[in-house]
Amino acid sequence: MSRRGAVSAPWEKGPEQPLTFARPFCMITKKGAAAAPGEECIKMEYGLQLFSVRDVTERDMEGALRQVAEMGYRSVEFAGFFGHSAQEIKGWLDKYGLTASGTHTGMSELTGDKLQETIAYHQAIGCQNLIVPYESFATKGEIDAFIQRVQQVEPQLNAAGITLHYHNHDHEFKPNQDGLIPEEELLARTNLLLEVDTYWVYAAGKDPVAFLQEHKDRIRVIHLKDGKGGDACASLGQGIAPVAQVRQAAIQLGLEMVVESEGLEPTGLEEVRRCMDFLRSEDQKDGN
Repeated sequence: MSRRGAVSAPWEKGPEQPLTFARPFCMITKKGAAAAPGEECIKMEYGLQLFSVRDVTERDMEGALRQVAEMGYRSVEFAGFFGHSAQEIKGWLDKYGLTASGTHTGMSELTGDKLQETIAYHQAIGCQNLIVPYESFATKGEIDAFIQRVQQVEPQLNAAGITLHYHNHDHEFKPNQDGLIPEEELLARTNLLLEVDTYWVYAAGKDPVAFLQEHKDRIRVIHLKDGKGGDACASLGQGIAPVAQVRQAAIQLGLEMVVESEGLEPTGLEEVRRCMDFLRSEDQKDGN
């Protein structure tokens, strides 16, 4: 299963609020602060891409937020708001001790008047990362048009305290119809940050750990994800991707880790609980 389509969210304006910086998803010291190299750590923090529990969010967003917070996720990345106002979303985040690490927002929401509505919504929920989830990049023309639009909107987003990222699948690492490799074009021709979906990097035949290390200056957040090859999904640790190694690399590089698990096997909540169980077992191996 794949999210090969941009999320188009029904934005509703809420009152503008000062932006607050989300805590990094990294080791936490006994003093409650992000750990510096060599400091004693007691806990890891992980976020969740809410597409993983789309079977719940579409009908009960508050319930989904409550349950993932109870599992131990400390932040969420939105894949649509399903008509809820920014005030509602922010209230639920605060109620359950969550932060908004990012949103998957299609380029269609960054055109015309929608751009300012999108900015206002992000500011109201305290979200500083806007991630474009998918573009086809089938031709040079599509790449050029995307880059041109990025160059138009990025200054306005930056001025509002919002950083633009791009989330990959596997096709960005392969030649398109015009023989261009989209990921290379984005790296060379833009200042976009990359939200690296590490499973899709692996599925494209690349080493996700090496990719993170090579492009660490362009990465703040990754999708920690597993699969069984192609679009076949798997909970963390139950597929073929080097999830444990990716997790270690993310820790070493100080990257935020957002879990994504798309299979709904048998439900989204049960699947992301298995993912958290896997991560806590890895934490225990590290002595945290």
